[in-house]
Amino acid sequence: MPDAFLTGGSGWVGGAVLRRLVAEGRHVRALARSDHAADVVRAIGAEPVRGDLLQPGDWERGLDGCDTLFHVAGEVAMCDRHRLEVNVTGTRAVVAAAGRAGVRRIVFTSSAAAIGERRGVVASEATPHSGHDLSGYARSKRLAEETAFRDAAALGVDLVSINPSSVQGPGRTHGSARIFIGFLDGRLRWAVQTRMPLVFVDDAVAAHLLAEARGRAGERYLINGWSPTVAEAVALLGRVAGLDRRVRYLPSWMFTAAAAAVEVAWRVVGKEPPLCRAMAREVSHGHHFDGSKAERELGLRYTPPEEWLARTVAWYREQGVV
Repeated sequence: MPDAFLTGGSGWVGGAVLRRLVAEGRHVRALARSDHAADVVRAIGAEPVRGDLLQPGDWERGLDGCDTLFHVAGEVAMCDRHRLEVNVTGTRAVVAAAGRAGVRRIVFTSSAAAIGERRGVVASEATPHSGHDLSGYARSKRLAEETAFRDAAALGVDLVSINPSSVQGPGRTHGSARIFIGFLDGRLRWAVQTRMPLVFVDDAVAAHLLAEARGRAGERYLINGWSPTVAEAVALLGRVAGLDRRVRYLPSWMFTAAAAAVEVAWRVVGKEPPLCRAMAREVSHGHHFDGSKAERELGLRYTPPEEWLARTVAWYREQGVV
């Protein structure tokens, strides 16, 4: 019988969590929406369960015998407002299914973006929300987390929230990883001077398993190992990679103006813009997170940034990414 169920197993973080569970000898079932996702899950060594996140009636029996549900699936979209509703509705469906199936514990992958701290604050799990969501993504993750805690408590299911910052490491080539790749390729000439909180993928994965074993029900855990400025991150990347390249830094208002112009132009032709005002607000805000609660309560140990950056650069070069 399986001892765990996982959503999002064909994704970036979900796949990494699934590989760690399988490597530890766990029998895991994982939700797979497509044939491709099922093939990915099967290749990792888990048992795929076909179904749609929003229709648990089709896959709920896959929870039979599972003590823990890792709900990692979710949409990460800054500029496409229409994809984000699944973060809330999908989470409600998963928690309800877990309650009906008698799952003991849910480890929910939220986001550091759900904290919603005011600008300039070093935020922790207890930091009050500013009352204003910087993006539709941040709003969707905040509402999903609130809903998950409320519904799980009503159903008598233990739920622990993991709130990672930007997850980086070998295998990631999208999102903020493009800053690292652009620098290594020599294409990063300009960047916005802001702060970018980061966590190594292995540390984010470890946090999920530690939350299952040690996390306190009803608690959230910020997972963040490093909150450098972009200049600090690029400087360390250069030292690790043995490169000396000049990057010029723009004030955030210039990026905001450019993002607004791009968004308007792309929306006029009915396409999802590569830049938008929500993205600019997140970038300009410059988050700084305190991930020490996970160290104290879960026993998490963060990998030094120079170590995981070296491993990431090596992977980029081995795979021909740069």
